[in-house]
Amino acid sequence: MSRPVIGIAGYRDQARWNIWDTDATVVQQSYVRGITANGGRAVVLPPDDLDADVLHRLDGLLLTSGADIDPVHYGQEPHPASDTPRPDRDHGELLLLRTALDLDLPVLGVCRGLQLLALVYGGTLHQHLPDVVGHTGHCPREGEFGHHEVRLTAHSRAAAVYGPLAVTNSHHHQAVADPGRLTVTGRTDDGVVEAAEDPAKRFVLGVQWHPEVSGDDELFAAFVAACAK
Repeated sequence: MSRPVIGIAGYRDQARWNIWDTDATVVQQSYVRGITANGGRAVVLPPDDLDADVLHRLDGLLLTSGADIDPVHYGQEPHPASDTPRPDRDHGELLLLRTALDLDLPVLGVCRGLQLLALVYGGTLHQHLPDVVGHTGHCPREGEFGHHEVRLTAHSRAAAVYGPLAVTNSHHHQAVADPGRLTVTGRTDDGVVEAAEDPAKRFVLGVQWHPEVSGDDELFAAFVAACAK
C-alpha cells in the first residue's frame, strides 16, 4: 500500500548552504520528519497563488508556522510589533487552505496554520498577545520557547491525541481572537486559544504550539492516518 502524499506549504526566504546564499523555497526539516516518520510522503509546495490544482493529487495539507499574517485579511491595521507582510505566502496558503476544505482533505495547521484556519472560518486574530494577557509567557524572547499546559475539550480530536491536558511549547506573539465557525478545543489558563477544529470535516485541526519541534509523533501519526483513509 502506497504512503499518503501530504503537501507541506513552504515559503520563500533567504537561505545559505554550501557555496550558495540565495532566495529559496524553504520548510523546516522537522515537518518533513513528522510526516515521513509516521508513514507519509512529504511534498513541499512553494508559494503559488495561480491555482490549487495540485491538491487533486495530494492526500492532505500541512500548514506550517512562520511570519505574521497580514492583518488586511481580517480587516485591521498592522500593529507596531507585526512582521513585514508576506503577500505571496498569505495568498498562496489561503488559496490552498480554502481549496483543501472544499475537497474535504485532511488539514493540520501549526501555529500560523491555526491562525489561517481561523481566518478562513471567519475569525480574527490578536495581533500582539502581551497587550491582551499582560505577559510574554507565550514567547519569552525570539528563539526561546515558553512552556505551559493546555486544557483540551473531552471527546475532541485534540483530546483523542493528547488526553485532557497537554504540556506544550510556545513561541507566538499572536493568537486567535475570534475562531469564527471553528470549534475551540484547547486553551491555556490565561484563556488563549491553543487548539481548534472542525468536527464536521474528516480531519481539520489547528494547534498553536510546535509539535514539529517537540517531535510530537502522536499528532503527526493521527494526521497521516487520516490522510491515508
